[in-house]
Amino acid sequence: MISIDIPGCHVLNLEHLVLDFNGTLAVDGKLLDGIALRIAQLADKLDIHVMTGNTYGDARTQLRTCRTEVICLPPDGQAEAKRDYVLRIGAEHVAAIGNGRNDALMLEHAALGIAVLGTEGLARETLGAADLVVRHAVDALGLILFPKRLIASLRR
Repeated sequence: MISIDIPGCHVLNLEHLVLDFNGTLAVDGKLLDGIALRIAQLADKLDIHVMTGNTYGDARTQLRTCRTEVICLPPDGQAEAKRDYVLRIGAEHVAAIGNGRNDALMLEHAALGIAVLGTEGLARETLGAADLVVRHAVDALGLILFPKRLIASLRR
């Protein structure tokens, strides 16, 4: 667990990290540089779940060395499936990171929602649902790994 006290807001007690794959951790189906290292650094503290539509068909292969649970979703109802998963594992203990339209509900319901404005862009709905926006998934994971960065952005 990672506990983060955000002055003027609340205490986050994070147990789970739920991640989108394509557009967030990967571009064109290939894991971005630095992601595997950040996941390894966080895996001792959080249960890490990757939810993906698996557009390129190789999410499991790309993540084979990472301590993550990979959940491949059917084409329809992905936004609702991601939201329902976050609710099922306990949204109040979840940090979620994504960029696509199908990530908006997941970010909205998670205790901490971080949107990534990367190579594939950032859906308007997801931007509105996020607590914070970063330019790269390595930065998003770094906010959780180094909580003072997160505190600096979210304190009142």
